[in-house]
Amino acid sequence: MSFFACCKSQDKNDKNSLKKRIKDYHNICFKYDSGKRKYIVEEINNDDKGNITSKIFSYNELCVATKNFHTSNMVGEGGFGRVYKGRIKSIDNKVVAVKKLNKDGFQGSREFLAEVMILSFLHHSNLVNLVGYCSEGEQKILVYEYMANGSLEDHLFELPQTKKPLDWYTRMKIAEGAAKGLEYLHAEANPPVIYRDFKASNILLDENFNPKLSDFGLAKLGPTGDKTHVSTRVMGTYGYCAPEYASTGQLTARSDVYSFGVVFLEMITGRRVLDYSRASEEQNLINWALPLLKNKRKYASMVDPLLKGNYPTRGLLQALAIAAMCLLEDANARPLIGDVVTALGVLAMRHVQVGKQKSTKETCSEQGEGSWQMNLVD
Repeated sequence: MSFFACCKSQDKNDKNSLKKRIKDYHNICFKYDSGKRKYIVEEINNDDKGNITSKIFSYNELCVATKNFHTSNMVGEGGFGRVYKGRIKSIDNKVVAVKKLNKDGFQGSREFLAEVMILSFLHHSNLVNLVGYCSEGEQKILVYEYMANGSLEDHLFELPQTKKPLDWYTRMKIAEGAAKGLEYLHAEANPPVIYRDFKASNILLDENFNPKLSDFGLAKLGPTGDKTHVSTRVMGTYGYCAPEYASTGQLTARSDVYSFGVVFLEMITGRRVLDYSRASEEQNLINWALPLLKNKRKYASMVDPLLKGNYPTRGLLQALAIAAMCLLEDANARPLIGDVVTALGVLAMRHVQVGKQKSTKETCSEQGEGSWQMNLVD
């Protein structure tokens, strides 16, 4: 019996459709960035149903909000640029995260404008809310809701001794919420959206550790009609890209499912997908983990030591089963993200005894790769 046989996805494409105007944006050829900016402003101003809540900020207003982008307000930095905490006086002194993109950074005008368009029209509790943006001259700035607990990456790797590691159920809750964000993009947005950059640093956490996907600069509209994939230049973060996408440039929703499997395995093990500080055979998380996933007696050795054994044995077996299914080399054999959401909903419930258990009832098939094809429902 298939691991996800009990979980059936429903087509929700009639709900919360992504505006046809996003399609138009991707289909129109703009000679200059100014033409793109004008198009976006016109589309946002022409919204007649109140779907768009993002605002256009002046550069001066964001300078005031961040105290001239002072280093004391900086809360993050990456290849795209720096993120600052700020307060917008014109919105009741609202606390926000202001991402100022580097002129020569990884996220160029195309990615910046794509993110503005997508987040202006898509709204879900597991997607970060775009408060607004600024596009003046060479300045490209995105303004998001402020997420008090930073990124998932901040809570998984190289934790200082003063920082408490995430417990098992919080990890499962975060995984479930992040998967729900992907499910919305794949199954409810119309046309569907492929995220293409699912990784721990792009999963932001609010004050209650509810996750929200961020950074949509690489997102692509998915295939529609009879098309099985979209062909595109390979982009994303090395280690998280699905093998078929990395080798052919053919992108599908199941490419995101693979990336989810990578991050979920990071959450279970506390290991980065690539860690060159480890022994050579352990530097690549996937290469290290796949042989271990075929032997359930090795499962306990894969768990993040920071959990100190505080996890349900059955929950671990099922979590690793989900990760393994998501990481299958054959993209068509991977589950739909909606099935993953259903499975994770069970694991996120605090109804299983915590600790190392010796019950012989908690077994699964020991026939090679079939060892992770277990049922979540008793």
